[in-house]
Amino acid sequence: MKNILFTGIFCLLLGQTTHAQNKRARDIGLHIGVLPTGKWNAITDVPGVKVGQTTLVEGDSIRTGVTAIIPADGNLFRQKVPAAIFVGNGFGKLAGSTQVQELGNIETPIVLTNTLSVATAIQAVVEYTLHQKGNEQVYSVNAVVGETNDAELNDIRGMHVRKEDVWHALQTAKTGAVEEGCVGAGTGTTCFGFKGGIGTASRKLPASLGGYTVGVIVQTNFGGVLEIDGVPVGRELGKFYLSDRLNNPVDGSCMMVVATDAPLDSRNLGRLAKRAFMGLAKTGGIASNGSGDYIVAFSTNDSLRIPYQPTNPVLTTEVLHNDFVTPLFMAAIEATEEAIINSLLAAKTTKGIEGHMVEAIPLDKLIPILKKYNRIN
Repeated sequence: MKNILFTGIFCLLLGQTTHAQNKRARDIGLHIGVLPTGKWNAITDVPGVKVGQTTLVEGDSIRTGVTAIIPADGNLFRQKVPAAIFVGNGFGKLAGSTQVQELGNIETPIVLTNTLSVATAIQAVVEYTLHQKGNEQVYSVNAVVGETNDAELNDIRGMHVRKEDVWHALQTAKTGAVEEGCVGAGTGTTCFGFKGGIGTASRKLPASLGGYTVGVIVQTNFGGVLEIDGVPVGRELGKFYLSDRLNNPVDGSCMMVVATDAPLDSRNLGRLAKRAFMGLAKTGGIASNGSGDYIVAFSTNDSLRIPYQPTNPVLTTEVLHNDFVTPLFMAAIEATEEAIINSLLAAKTTKGIEGHMVEAIPLDKLIPILKKYNRIN
């Protein structure tokens, strides 16, 4: 596996030479919602969560990549985390979803990529898990892999994502700041007719409400009528669904991953995932017929880890009471909304296959609109 890291680093550096505007909502004075963010305003604010990415930008037609989310420290297969999945619209491929729904846990990292690279990513995640120390006698692995279709900018039929690219994203996953925009699985995506990509955000509850953190990361590739913090940006820019049937496609997908350190079981994680979909709706997304909109939610709370080989037939855990989950719901809505907006603001105008060009959202026009509606000074 010596060449795996070299190949991944080369691809990542190649992507970094042309991508990432490093703009976020808060960089332009926009504060979505009322709850405070975590230190990084990212999914990595949730203890134990790491993110790694491989960006593939080659020639004039390869614009794709991999984003990997590792839910917790240690051997995840042997100490699983509670999880749930909510399907907003099911025109997509989320491998491993039925086992998560059935058993209520996740046993592998979550990998995001393009539609036709799901099979490769599954194989890579399976091999990654089998080669972890302690898994020598494992004979079944449920890899969780999601996707969006980046064919507008990427030579998707070429299936350029390799196992080495997935391994690189997994091996280099880290905590701290997360690169956004045209990186990883968001390299070739489109959102609301503008360049989309990877976005992330977080919210931290006050100590009186448990002090828990909710973090979200998104891969945006969908459409509708863009709203930013309630401002009708799509209408103001004259670029929205049905305004121009030739220039405003809405089919696509959005993958959303929600993490929290709150002690939520699978049932309440499912409820949390539903609220993330509300965050997407607040941005003007309409979950079109051709959109695969999925949310994977998990808890990193150490007390809820689920052993692969239990020594006790009864699991004894303490979970948050239903009456105390509402602040977490609000946190998930706010973080998802901001993560989607961050994916747009961080993205850069991109030219891809067959000369297709997707413009970044124009900040010189956006900022005056936000000022007009008193969202920023």
